[in-house]
Amino acid sequence: MTHHVAIGVDGSPESLAAARWAAQEAVLRQVPLRLVHAVDWPLDPTLPVLGKRDIDRWADQVLTEAAQELHRRHPHLEITTRCPTGRPAAALAAEAADAALLVLGSRGLGGLVGFIIGSVALSTVVATDTPVVLVRVADDPDGPGTGTAAEVLVGVDIHEAGDRVLAFAFEEAERRGCSLRAVHGWKMPPAYAYVPFFDPDNERDIGRSVTHMVDDMLLPWRHKYPDVNVTTSVFMGSAGERLVQASKGAGLVVVGRHLRRSPLGVHLGSVAHAVLHHAAAPVAVIAHA
Repeated sequence: MTHHVAIGVDGSPESLAAARWAAQEAVLRQVPLRLVHAVDWPLDPTLPVLGKRDIDRWADQVLTEAAQELHRRHPHLEITTRCPTGRPAAALAAEAADAALLVLGSRGLGGLVGFIIGSVALSTVVATDTPVVLVRVADDPDGPGTGTAAEVLVGVDIHEAGDRVLAFAFEEAERRGCSLRAVHGWKMPPAYAYVPFFDPDNERDIGRSVTHMVDDMLLPWRHKYPDVNVTTSVFMGSAGERLVQASKGAGLVVVGRHLRRSPLGVHLGSVAHAVLHHAAAPVAVIAHA
């Protein structure tokens, strides 16, 4: 099966909320949905002793109950289940290999606290090149998000080749029939810290120049997706903070992360890190070169 939406489920309210979002996304894309529950066997010896048969029975129950609820909501959606054995992050990353999208749940605390990003979710995000969406439990008990008509936000970096990020954001906005807002934050060059008399005109000139660069970056995508209404938000400051603030009314926030690795591990980047931990809307993380 290719081009399906995969969702990690574990029986928690967080994963069930994410499963509802994933099912809606699969319907929008007109593709099947795959429910995945990873069984880590053998279990931690510090946990109560459970037999493999008990663990398998519980895993089957988790998948069956999630599938039944989603079938009630989307009776025409094709739903399959998978129960791989292994470390959850590695198993979910492997399941994502032939998927168009992987969806994970995350507990939301609201305000500045935002997400609780567990080690499994974070490890999975950096272990796969497939786009990953993290969905938090919304205030609405019926499911997360503010609806498919809410705008899509995308963080834009004029210094990076962000074609994969922009392609994902424009495609999502088009299939949802909603507007797209591109957000870019810039900083004054470090040399200006040593200038004794700062001319405000310099800041305005730099701001206009950066705005033109953002517009040039978006122009081919505007032509490719003429039905998507695009607005831009270019300012001096932190793009992460602005995306977090705007996420309260958004349907989806799209950010990029680098594929390259360092000796200390994978670096998400400050914008992706801030949005993942504090955004109120589902967050899509797109790997790019």
